[in-house]
Amino acid sequence: MSLRVVVLAFVAVALVASPVGFAVATPGVTADGAQPDGPHVAAVYPNPLAAEDAGEYVVLTFPEATNLSGWTLSDGETNVSLPNATMEGRIAVTATPNATTNLTTASIVSVNESVSLANGGDEITLHDGERVVDEMAYEDAPEAERYNRTADGWAWEHLGATNFSAVRTGPATTRAFVLPDAPAVPIDVLESAERRILLAGYTFSSERATAALERAAERGVEVRVLVDDAPVGGMTTRQAKLLDRLTSAGVAVEVIGGERARYDYHHPKYAVIDDRALVMTENWKPSGTGGRSSRGWGAVVRSSETAAELAEIFRADIGWRDTVSWGEFRANETFETEAAANGSYPTSFEPKEIETQGVQLLTAPDNAERVLVDRIDRADESVEIVQASIGSRRQPLLEAAIRAAERGVDVRILLSSQWYSEEENSELADWLNRKAEDENLSLDAKVADPGDRFEKIHAKGVVIDREAAVVGSLNWNNNSADENREIAVVLEGTEAGEYYGKVFDADWEGGDGGSGIGDDSPLPVGIVAAVAGIVVLAVVVARRIEFE
Repeated sequence: MSLRVVVLAFVAVALVASPVGFAVATPGVTADGAQPDGPHVAAVYPNPLAAEDAGEYVVLTFPEATNLSGWTLSDGETNVSLPNATMEGRIAVTATPNATTNLTTASIVSVNESVSLANGGDEITLHDGERVVDEMAYEDAPEAERYNRTADGWAWEHLGATNFSAVRTGPATTRAFVLPDAPAVPIDVLESAERRILLAGYTFSSERATAALERAAERGVEVRVLVDDAPVGGMTTRQAKLLDRLTSAGVAVEVIGGERARYDYHHPKYAVIDDRALVMTENWKPSGTGGRSSRGWGAVVRSSETAAELAEIFRADIGWRDTVSWGEFRANETFETEAAANGSYPTSFEPKEIETQGVQLLTAPDNAERVLVDRIDRADESVEIVQASIGSRRQPLLEAAIRAAERGVDVRILLSSQWYSEEENSELADWLNRKAEDENLSLDAKVADPGDRFEKIHAKGVVIDREAAVVGSLNWNNNSADENREIAVVLEGTEAGEYYGKVFDADWEGGDGGSGIGDDSPLPVGIVAAVAGIVVLAVVVARRIEFE
């Protein structure tokens, strides 16, 4: 069972690390890569969430049709004889077939006696007569996790976890935007839906998004919503009321988590709208998509291929046994009060239609960290990173950034100055800057000075060589990468790199400088400044009316 640590809401960005391992394979499917050529032990499931471990099993793989007569499994104390039957492929050997049926897609093989997989560790041997064909061992089996043989060795996975590849799709038109500057973008794309909206979030407390989903349902759009069951700080009364409204409007709302949770937190922020994919760094709440507080990045990718891949992830997450309907979940829950953010900020950066040469969809824990580390390792000129915080000095993504600086790539790291993370972020920035000075690295780190443009950094973004930008929910800590469901997109091309790069430059400079309005303007600086002041004033007045 996933470890859920209840802490105060203001440390939500940390998402405290869990001790268990990450997902490596889809249930019932052998992981990609090299496997033994002959019959072998493929997986063990020692610690089900059931009395007396009912449902425990051992998965065996027989590459060719094999008569099992004379084959045995042993744990060193008990020898279990396999039945006189010819089998091929993956089989799940169990003494409790009724309890095992829904836990694996392998063919069930019932035996009279269990191998009795010990939760504290055991050794399993597969025999053909007197000959030892394969053997394996494990230690300390976490609840509801399976131990799988993979191309890289053995690893624990949450039962039901996925193994999506980092799919890259072709060129696409993308609407790039940032928050709090452009809160209308995510709402407008919801309003434009004609066939489907599949919305996934960590939290959902946006009045404007709720109204947009209600209107979509009224005009016959398929609307489905999936949210985490236990966000840090608890689920709020505001969210409960809005989800009540959605279910009353006919929206299918599901909650993911509980004792069978595949992930510590369902932490993505995205929606599939018809054949478009909306991916953001911000939560569906006033401080995020409402534009009331956070600096965030977002992108609307107009690609049926990307949308199809993201829809597949949504269906995998909403369709397993760790989700329940909102009505069922609500009946036994209490909720926390929370004041909604209520800030007002200027539009320094307008949304922009850009052409991306390619889009790569990243998923955690399946592939995101590995792919992003590889991209940073291949950077030639610059890596610009914006994060609310970074988990540790040994975080693999940070280590990749340091390696980039060591080979001469210009690396800048911008962290949040919000009061609850300022001290640790300042300490990390100081350590990085001392390291850069001592080792003569092209590395610079600082905490942000938002000025009047936003309240806090909440974005999780990277710009690489000004030729690609990463936008999504992946925080740079091991829990986010290894234990959470996260979604991000890599937007390839100079237009994406330049758009988000200019936002990064302005936020790096801090204060009220670097508005971004005059970045491409042919007007003299003085005129640009005057125009910027007028535009900002007009936008602030207008947006005070349109905000929820």
